[in-house]
Amino acid sequence: MADQSIPEAPTPEAPPQDTASRNTPSGDGISRRKLLGTAGATGLVLGAAGGAVGYAAAPSEATPLSSLGADMAMFHGKHQPGITDGLQAKGHLVAFDLAAGAGRKEAAALLRRWSATAERLMTGEAATHDDTDVALDAGPSSLTLTFGFGHTFFARTGLEKQRPVSLDPLPDFSSDHLDKARCNGDLWVQIGANDALVAFHALRAIQKDAGSAARIRWQMNGFNRTPGATAHPMTARNLMGQLDGTRNPKPTDSDFDKRIFVPASGSSDPSWMANGSYAVVRRIRMLLDDWEKLSLQAQENVIGRRKSNGAPLSGGSETTAMDLDKADAKGEYVVPINAHARITRPDQNGGAAILRRPFSYHDGFDADGVPDAGLLFVCWQADPLRGFVPLQRKLDRGDALSKYIRHEASALFAVPGGAAKGEYVGQRLLEG
Repeated sequence: MADQSIPEAPTPEAPPQDTASRNTPSGDGISRRKLLGTAGATGLVLGAAGGAVGYAAAPSEATPLSSLGADMAMFHGKHQPGITDGLQAKGHLVAFDLAAGAGRKEAAALLRRWSATAERLMTGEAATHDDTDVALDAGPSSLTLTFGFGHTFFARTGLEKQRPVSLDPLPDFSSDHLDKARCNGDLWVQIGANDALVAFHALRAIQKDAGSAARIRWQMNGFNRTPGATAHPMTARNLMGQLDGTRNPKPTDSDFDKRIFVPASGSSDPSWMANGSYAVVRRIRMLLDDWEKLSLQAQENVIGRRKSNGAPLSGGSETTAMDLDKADAKGEYVVPINAHARITRPDQNGGAAILRRPFSYHDGFDADGVPDAGLLFVCWQADPLRGFVPLQRKLDRGDALSKYIRHEASALFAVPGGAAKGEYVGQRLLEG
């Protein structure tokens, strides 16, 4: 930083099921979710005689779980999930503070619980204990859970010597109007999924796992367009209607890992951060009433790109390189000097680049009917002092977009590398 009722005929009470049977397909490959989905698809019909209510016959074969529900991310790996995965339709960001008296031992036990829960939920299984059944019969739905440590975590656990220099607090910016109650935190969890109930189920499980070891400091809810809602895959739009993330680094870029992940060797970061990344989290309120008063041309000049397809104002398609020197008949730059897209270009910032992976949010309206809406900005980089900080400083000095946004919350977290099979996230820090 761009959510008739028909009375149903009574049905026989189903026999009780244990946790495994209600979350695992039966031997013939038909899960309870599929059966329920079939019933919903066939629906109720009105009989020809006397308008009697009845059920349509079920098809001979159950409808398979859609690809949207069946898609599954991997918990174990070189990097944690939720960084390079595609944008998900629903997200929750939540920060925790360790409870008074909780230290390294309690933190290690908590991360062990969280990792075990994440591994199960990401495969579509229920939580091990006291599952809420919120996601009953749902598939994995691309669920990811990502865990990080805040600056204060290390003092609370006696691990100050293991705190990375890159985790030093972010500097103040002139665009900041921060609510301190919604900033920072000892621990951070990012949850994303392509189904709202699956995402909430994970949020509730993580909160319950925290038990007496940690309490929620703040929590934010976000969303993106549901995959498959457009005719073809495309860059996401934000609540301003702009394509958001056009110039994101791509895993296929030769320097992607260098920009986004801490290397396994040759880094000034402690060894436990190998293959990890740093997440900057900002709640950016969009002043939509002011923005929507602008003409289309004025909005495009603020951003520096066409609203329709994301193409630079200098011409071409969304992926065309921006011509910063192109001028119009009056000799003025076609891409205004203070356009957001011009200012954030890596070649205008010493190569600084970030991987944006945001969620939009809408938290209702104030007493005057002004929407509290905008972007839950999450960006990833190997070093925030070489990624987010120089970019934000540049934006602070003259971004045309700054008039229409307000940064209301901020946090920085060290996100360790992925857990190997049999490990939990952060084990190399907490047991090193």
